[in-house]
Amino acid sequence: MTTSPTQTSPIEDSALVRPFRLIGRSVLAGFREIGRIATFSGRVLLACVTPVIYLREVLRQCLKIGFFSLPVVGLTAVFIGAALALNIYTGGARFNAEQFVPNIVVVGITRELGPVLAALMLAGRVSAGIAAEIGAMRVTEQIDALLTLSAKPERYLYAPRVIAGILTLPLLVLVADIIGVLGGYLVAVGALDFNGSLYLRNTWNFVTGNDIWSGLIKAAFFGGIISLMGCYQGDRSKGGAGGVGRAATLAVVGAAVLVLASNYVLTSIFVRLGL
Repeated sequence: MTTSPTQTSPIEDSALVRPFRLIGRSVLAGFREIGRIATFSGRVLLACVTPVIYLREVLRQCLKIGFFSLPVVGLTAVFIGAALALNIYTGGARFNAEQFVPNIVVVGITRELGPVLAALMLAGRVSAGIAAEIGAMRVTEQIDALLTLSAKPERYLYAPRVIAGILTLPLLVLVADIIGVLGGYLVAVGALDFNGSLYLRNTWNFVTGNDIWSGLIKAAFFGGIISLMGCYQGDRSKGGAGGVGRAATLAVVGAAVLVLASNYVLTSIFVRLGL
């Protein structure tokens, strides 16, 4: 049987339709993943605000997530503050605006660089660690054992980590803000010949409470996102050690992307509210 010149053959039809099928599958898979994340996050956040809350586990996670992350966050902040001061001075020199270095440094760090960079560093350290820890428990059937004992994993395992992330990241960001401004001060005074007392006075007079609070509010959201992504990817890991490694990688990538996206959304909201 032959096909007419105006009739499309099954092979041509398949070649034409296949890209659209792939696009459709990808879109549907993306929506399914968003649904899974939303459902998982809803269960965990509900467990965070309803009893029973395991305070001892929350404190232990605060120590692991917050205190042990201080060195990496502090080092990141001091070098970012120093580099920011140098770049602002170089750019401002083109317009004879070098005197605005302390003003821009403190606003840039408290509003954006402090919370975002601290969150990205924790996405690499904390989110991957949570995913690996919970993933190992998943593939070794420890989470299944909890279920058989009528212990809900979202209440015993996930909620303490999310609460700890929400509580500790704002504190880390506050420390990062102070250290970052100090890094800019050291470079400005030591390398750019700024007057130390005048630099500190300009910094103190220019920064406002809204600058600090907006960064801390962002940090609380980022802490929840980082912990949730680590718990979600760890809970979905399968396939032994390779699956745990993939879960840790996906947790870092997902947390970093969501942090940057939510940073834009929160910044837009703050700008509209005049904060």
